[in-house]
Amino acid sequence: MSRNRRPKARAALMQMLFQMEAQGDFSEAAKDSFVARYMEDRSQEAYFTSCYEAVRDNLGAIDAQIGAASENWKLSRISRIDMSILRIAVAEIMFLDDVPKAVSADEAVRMAKIYSSDDSHKFINGILGRIIRSAGE
Repeated sequence: MSRNRRPKARAALMQMLFQMEAQGDFSEAAKDSFVARYMEDRSQEAYFTSCYEAVRDNLGAIDAQIGAASENWKLSRISRIDMSILRIAVAEIMFLDDVPKAVSADEAVRMAKIYSSDDSHKFINGILGRIIRSAGE
């Protein structure tokens, strides 16, 4: 898949993770249902699936990283949209070797500017910056 299609895959993944969080269901069946219903461009599916699997399989570790980096914020206070964006970026940073860390952070900030509140991109940038620095990058 072309890398220039990844922003669309990330946006679809963010929407699916938001839905999964709201429903409390991160299952493969929920993913398959979402893909069948909402993903028209299947050229994105391989990356979408690998990133979803990284989130699903490592949700505890991802949320722990977000929690450690979000100074004085409980995870429950972070909006579902922002959590979905953060989970994608942290999954890419921690578990997907083919995505440069800076690209993950930049794409997360871009998505926050489009889909979230006015200051969310600053919050997300700060959290991801701390995570990347703590990883020694």
